[in-house]
Amino acid sequence: MQTPRDPWLSRAEALMALPFFDLLYEAHRVHRAHHEVLDVQKCALLSIKTGGCPEDCAYCPQSAHYDTGLKREALMPLAEVREAARTAAANGAARFCMGAAWRQPKDGPEFDRVLDMVRAVKAEGLEACLTLGMLTPEQAVRLREAGLDAYNHNLDTSREHYDRIISTRTYDERLTTLRNVRKAGITICSGGIIGMGESTRDRCALLAELAALEPQPESVPINLLIPVEGTPLAASAPVDPLDLVRMVCVARILMPHSRVRLSAGRTALSREAQVMCFFAGANSIFVGDTLLTCLNPPPDADAALLSSLTGSSPGAGAAPP
Repeated sequence: MQTPRDPWLSRAEALMALPFFDLLYEAHRVHRAHHEVLDVQKCALLSIKTGGCPEDCAYCPQSAHYDTGLKREALMPLAEVREAARTAAANGAARFCMGAAWRQPKDGPEFDRVLDMVRAVKAEGLEACLTLGMLTPEQAVRLREAGLDAYNHNLDTSREHYDRIISTRTYDERLTTLRNVRKAGITICSGGIIGMGESTRDRCALLAELAALEPQPESVPINLLIPVEGTPLAASAPVDPLDLVRMVCVARILMPHSRVRLSAGRTALSREAQVMCFFAGANSIFVGDTLLTCLNPPPDADAALLSSLTGSSPGAGAAPP
């Protein structure tokens, strides 16, 4: 029996099998047709409630199932979130994302405080994005009424590989949350992680699952696994940067209107690898020293990286005669 994903999977696999330069050329052609090539949106991501998550995601240092040395922290005070949003706006971020290590938020005072955080972020002139785990339809509506622009809920990997990564939440539960978010009128941010032992077919299947959503996600983060000591994936082998570029290429071609976000794992990439991802169609990065609980490139490095795309790299010498 054919599923909505199947035609997209066939196309994704055909694209992934192309010679590298052919794939890169086609991805850049699609990207240039739908986006300003120098428009790379800067986003900030803040962990508003850290650690102690009951889920057993094999990649996550915030899971209560693993001893990673991470200190648990309660939900942040509203004033601290507001100050972080102001700092992000001053540093050029257009979107402010907040993540809480919950399986699903409970209605009550803490959820009400999250609603206030959304309002505070919007008051600073920023797009507001949240990732809180699963959502009920009613919670999604309340978040939209508070002004939430986007909700992040990653599929992580393919349906076939999923059970090797997490056992405490099903793939269909993830898709149900995405439907609840979409029905409430909130845009979707959903992507995945590569480097978790998945096959090339798994990578294609993840992108096909996302591309088959109607409408497609407005935002598709592509993450490189950051191996963290104490998690089951701590000894994972690094990903070939060209495999990441291929992933960005196929995401861009299958989802031409989406923002493809070059997300976690950029500290493992050279400047040249990141620039190649931008050429392939990535048009967003997260800025700031940390990404939830992991290291991110320092702001000055990102400023130099983005400046290099315009031909005005700081400190560049004069052109040779």
